[in-house]
Amino acid sequence: MSWQAYVDTRYEVDAHDTPRSSTYAQSSLVATGNIDKAAIFNAEGTSVWASSAGFTVSPAEIKAVVTSFADNSDVKKVQSEGFHIAGEKLFTLKSDDRSLYGKKGKEGVVIVKTQQAILVAHYPETVQPGAAANTVEQLGDYLIGVGY
Repeated sequence: MSWQAYVDTRYEVDAHDTPRSSTYAQSSLVATGNIDKAAIFNAEGTSVWASSAGFTVSPAEIKAVVTSFADNSDVKKVQSEGFHIAGEKLFTLKSDDRSLYGKKGKEGVVIVKTQQAILVAHYPETVQPGAAANTVEQLGDYLIGVGY
């Protein structure tokens, strides 16, 4: 399975993550309609595994995300200062050791860290933040469940 498939396309897998089985279908982030662009990085943020066309998260931006996951302060720096994704400054809605949510106007970003990956997903103003968060968190749960 290509990492790009988790970003852009609809694919089918069985309970053993074998592609194209009809046991059950999983939608990628963008295919759900709750996310309009996304990227997947390794957990250290040093390598882009997959990305939607035109969705560029700079090395400094992903480094700040990785740093926020490691920050154990009562009030994290990312909570007081916000963060940037794809050149846009976002107001932090949630920040813990697994998830980082940000918003700018009516659109926003949901970031979820798994054991080996960081999912960065942007949702448009037409999508409710909760629907976007559920989509990304569910993929994160799935990846954790299969060892990623």
